[in-house]
Amino acid sequence: MVNKYYPTIGLEIHAELKTQTKMFCGCINNPDEGKPNVNICPVCMAHPGSLPVPNKKAIENVIKVGLAIGGNIADFSEFDRKNYFYPDIPKGYQISQYKYPIVSGGRLAEMDVTRVHLEEDTANNKHTDEYSLIDFNRAGVPLMELVTEPHTFETAEETAKKATNFAKELQLILWYLDVSEANMEKGEMRVEANISISADPKVLGTKVEVKNLNSFRSVERAIKYEIDRMTELLENGKGDEIVQETRGWDESKQKTFSQRKKEGSADYRYFPDPDLPKMKLHEAFDLDKMKKELGELPASKRARYKNDFGIKDEDIEVYINDPALGIWFEDVANILADKGKIKTASNYITSDFLGIKKSNAEVRLPQVNNFAELINLVTENKISSRVAKDILVMIAKKTNSNDESPLKIATEKGLLQSNDENTLKIIIEKIINENPEVVATYKAGKENAIMSLVGKIIKESNGSANPQIVIKLLKEMLI
Repeated sequence: MVNKYYPTIGLEIHAELKTQTKMFCGCINNPDEGKPNVNICPVCMAHPGSLPVPNKKAIENVIKVGLAIGGNIADFSEFDRKNYFYPDIPKGYQISQYKYPIVSGGRLAEMDVTRVHLEEDTANNKHTDEYSLIDFNRAGVPLMELVTEPHTFETAEETAKKATNFAKELQLILWYLDVSEANMEKGEMRVEANISISADPKVLGTKVEVKNLNSFRSVERAIKYEIDRMTELLENGKGDEIVQETRGWDESKQKTFSQRKKEGSADYRYFPDPDLPKMKLHEAFDLDKMKKELGELPASKRARYKNDFGIKDEDIEVYINDPALGIWFEDVANILADKGKIKTASNYITSDFLGIKKSNAEVRLPQVNNFAELINLVTENKISSRVAKDILVMIAKKTNSNDESPLKIATEKGLLQSNDENTLKIIIEKIINENPEVVATYKAGKENAIMSLVGKIIKESNGSANPQIVIKLLKEMLI
């Protein structure tokens, strides 16, 4: 019988902060710099006698994150030296925080946060088959680290999903606060997962850390793989092979691999950095003012969109992830001022407009008034859904004038929906005569066959025929 194992997950997420200069020196913080070793100075290269100076903007950015997740902002905080010897750390230690982080506590996406602290990033290692090089442009860039509490779940799938959702929500927070680009492909946001499993949900198993996951897909797949790997070892009586270690994720093989034995905090020999001043954050920052100026965050916006507009959760997420599109949608909604019409508008935006935009580079957001007019036309049955989609393409083209009215287009092209039964009967009679087999099928009892005739009639009318009236007249004329 297969035993039940409970997975436990804890996340450590690093995000490079958006500042003009690095964390402890005046070098430019430019993640897009193409030339190696140009944004460097004696401080970030650890030349003898050079002294660090804290970047106040970076500290402010971490405080904003803390306020956004409901964390406690420390009154007293300090920087520590985290001692280890890697080529990408020229000092032989990293300036980080240990006992007194800037933020403690907080909650986000159903997971509790332990701490958020500030440190300096390391240099970039560039490896070839023959040698390794180091680019110090990234050395000293302000780096925020957020650590969650360990959370125990029922299944590997649930664990992976919850962890991925947390990382996505944190990325949104960083974007909304404008404190980090958090681009995972560029390494501006890196996720590390601490994973263990146990037959007793109250007892933690041996922890394995999977490092530097650089996409949400990798986060989800790596967590699930590692839980499955541990489960298989325990089931086969090889639990002693689960050791506390650091593992990497091989994207091509879709599996984790051992990197090194996991260090504990004692291995880093933390101690307060004597070159940096102690910080009294409540004196240095107006926390009440900062909290008021945070702006609307994703969770609040979700609730407002649900309450005010009643649109689908999937649509809400589109606007949450694309704030500019969300603002445009709100402008449309304010003009329509009717929940039914607003829902229709959202469907056309998230399905039709974004579909058009994905396949056509010459498409841009139509003028708000024009799009609202289009929705009014289709919801009031003045044009068909098919015609509405065609006009949407017309008013969204970059080459078209911003003041092109959907009503004007529909009128000039004869696309307004026809309710004139006498005119429609002429078209219907023509289609009936041209399709005797479909008519015979319908009369034989297959009622769905009538829709084939409806489509031909609407096409014959250039999309102007009202489908409801067409169906009614067809049924009358086919008796």
